[in-house]
Amino acid sequence: MDIFTKCREFTRPDEIKKTGNYPYFHALESRQDKVVMMEGKRRIMLGSNNYLGLTTHPEVIEAGIRAFEQYGSGCSGSRFLNGTLQMHLELEKELAEFLRKDGIVTFSTGFQTNLGIISSIVGHGDYVICDAENHASIYDGCRLSYGRMLTYPHADMEALEKQLVKIPDSAGRLIVTDGVFSMGGDIANLPEICHLAKKYGARVMVDDAHALGVIGEGGRGTASYFGLEDQVDIYMGTFSKSLASLGGYMAASKEVVNYVMHTSRPYIFCASIPPANCAVALTALRIIRRDPSIVTRLSDLAAYARKGFHARSIPIIDADTPIIPIYTYSEENTLQKARELFEAGVYVNPVLPPATQPGNCLLRTSYMATLTTELIDEALDIFEKVLKK
Repeated sequence: MDIFTKCREFTRPDEIKKTGNYPYFHALESRQDKVVMMEGKRRIMLGSNNYLGLTTHPEVIEAGIRAFEQYGSGCSGSRFLNGTLQMHLELEKELAEFLRKDGIVTFSTGFQTNLGIISSIVGHGDYVICDAENHASIYDGCRLSYGRMLTYPHADMEALEKQLVKIPDSAGRLIVTDGVFSMGGDIANLPEICHLAKKYGARVMVDDAHALGVIGEGGRGTASYFGLEDQVDIYMGTFSKSLASLGGYMAASKEVVNYVMHTSRPYIFCASIPPANCAVALTALRIIRRDPSIVTRLSDLAAYARKGFHARSIPIIDADTPIIPIYTYSEENTLQKARELFEAGVYVNPVLPPATQPGNCLLRTSYMATLTTELIDEALDIFEKVLKK
């Protein structure tokens, strides 16, 4: 059998393109901002993870330019060898201070961060226990490890406990959960997860990709949001969302950081974060630390949008985050409404199986601290017109 047979038989994208509802790979012609030019037309951007809107901040842009001029375009090597800049160490030190953890290790992408942490920590005879709606990078990290993966239905704490009960006392165990779930926008039940971890001798790892800069004191993430910073063993996060750059990090004890730095293949055998990306992340972090009101503004604008959806009787998933999914149910309706919104001047992301259950498709909207209530009102009026016709 030809291994490429599956490629020839993969026709679903072409079928959707024929309907005119293909929603992917729209090309930006402007900066990633609250309003963008996309395919020749102005669109209100409600589909970005640029939560604090820092990609266009003058200090952030200037920091990237200066790093290019000082260090060039790349490091041309692994952090393990010739790819460590003094600026990498500054970023790790300041991020550790911000997150109140002993140590930080940075990776070149967020996806790679989960691969690198889990595959390093979870070994032969160990167990890793995952929420069913965890990010794909967590699942791939589990598959890359030599341990056994167990899952539980989304946010079902009784099911989590049943999985923990199965694990032999002699085995190591790591519970991994998204802090803020990327599609639904809901926040993990971290108090109960930490309670069960303590009861069954497990460690806890939280993926704060969508929580850093979003929830918690000054944007410190999920553990801070619940006051559980001393009960979460590992924080993972990315630089590609609130920190307006590219890369990822693990925050943990010095012993865990040291172990991962010397055993994680995705870390050891990958080129380090380029200078400009590092400078941008560091500058964005400093802006958040200097002016935490930007996090409060983000929360206020998301609350304003939720109130607007309710006032227009548009069904949404309610959560205390700037991710607001709208129920559109069927795949066909979701694709159709995403296209109509796009044509009317609002960009959103359709959420289809396997990212959601069949019949529970969504339009994922997300918000930036740089939006205005006027822009949100304009978008809400478009939603009402498109979704209710």
